Amino acid sequence: MAYRFFLVLLLLTACRGGNPSPPGADGSGPLPVSLDYARGFAASRQPGGWVLLTVNEPWPGAGRAYHYALVPDSVSRATLPGADTLDGVIPTPVRRIVLTSTTHIPALETLEAASTLVGFPGLDYISSPQTLDRIARGEVAELGANEQLNTERVLETGPDLVVGFGVSDAPRAYRGIQQAGIPVIFNGDWTEQSPLGKAEWIKFFGLLLEKSRAAEIAFATIEKEYLQARALARTAPEKPRVLSGALYRDVWYLPAGESWAARFLEDAHANYLWADHPGTGSLSLSLEAVLERADQATAWVSPSQFTSYTEMREAQALYARIPAFQDRAVFTYAATRGPGGGLLYFELGPARPDLVLKDLIHYLHPGLLADYKPVFFKPLDP
Repeated sequence: MAYRFFLVLLLLTACRGGNPSPPGADGSGPLPVSLDYARGFAASRQPGGWVLLTVNEPWPGAGRAYHYALVPDSVSRATLPGADTLDGVIPTPVRRIVLTSTTHIPALETLEAASTLVGFPGLDYISSPQTLDRIARGEVAELGANEQLNTERVLETGPDLVVGFGVSDAPRAYRGIQQAGIPVIFNGDWTEQSPLGKAEWIKFFGLLLEKSRAAEIAFATIEKEYLQARALARTAPEKPRVLSGALYRDVWYLPAGESWAARFLEDAHANYLWADHPGTGSLSLSLEAVLERADQATAWVSPSQFTSYTEMREAQALYARIPAFQDRAVFTYAATRGPGGGLLYFELGPARPDLVLKDLIHYLHPGLLADYKPVFFKPLDP
C-alpha cells in the first residue's frame, strides 16, 4: 500500500507542466521527463538509475493507469521498491521487440532501431520500405492476423518486450505472453487528440530503447516543421469550407469537431463544416443531414476509401451534387498504399503530423507550398 502511494506521488510529479522540478536538497528526487503535448503517458527518472513509466489511459475508460519500471542492464532489479506491485519490469535497452500496430514502426526507424523489430501480426499491412526489406530477408516473423497475436509464435521469436494496445480492455492473448515471463506494455498513443501529442510518443520509444536524446531531437524537428506550416497557413486570405468522410451502409461517418482529423483542418486554416459538433471521435449522420451543409463545401478531404470520381458516382449518385465534387476538389489518402495494401497515412501519419498538415495546406491553399510534394493525400482519379 505504501508503494502505491509512492507511485501516485511520482506520477503527480511527472505530470506537472513547465520545467522539470529539481531534485530534493539531497539530490535524490525523481526527475520528470519533459512532455509538452502528450497526455497519455508520463515518466520520471528515479534516484536508483531506473525510469518509472506510466501509461495514463491505454484505452478510453481503462479506469486506471499502468505503471512500468524501465531498468537498465547496469541496475539491479533488487533495488526496486515494491516491484511486485508494478504492471511490468522492463530491462533496457530493449533489443528484441514485438509491435502490434504499424503506427509504431516509424518510431523505431527514426531512432535507427528498426533492427530491434522481430515480429508483427499482419506483415502485409506494413508499408515502410526499410521494414519490408527486413521482412523479405526473414528478419521479422509473422505473428498472426488483424492484430491477433499467436502466443506460440511470439515466444518463438524470443522478444524482450511486446508493445501492445487495447481498444476497450487488455486482449487475452497478452496473458500467456506475460505468464511466459515476457513483459507487455500498453501504448495508448491513439487516444491522443493533438497531432503533436501523438507524435510526441516517440519519446516513449526513446525511453524503451535508451535513445531519449535522439527522440527529443526528432520530435523537436517535427514540432518546428508543424508550427511553421501552421503559421504559414494562417497567412492565407481565405478559409476553404471543408467536407469530410463518406457513406458506409447508409451512414455517413465524419470526424467530430474536437477530433484529431478536425484539428488538422483547423491548423490548415480551413473551415471544417462540422467543427461545431463536440466530440473527439466520429459522427454518424444520415445522407440527408450531410447534404444540408455539403452544398457549402469548396473542398472534400478523406472521402473514406474512394480513390476516383467514377467510383464515388457509381456508389452514390448524390455525391455529384456536392460543389467540391463538381469542382474536382476531393483529396484522398486511400490511394497511397504499401505493397500489401496497407495505408501509409495510418502507418506514418501519426508520427509525422507535419507532413499531414503540409499535404492539406498544399491542396487547400494552392501556392503557399507550391514546390512541396504531398506524401499522403492525392486528388481523386477521374
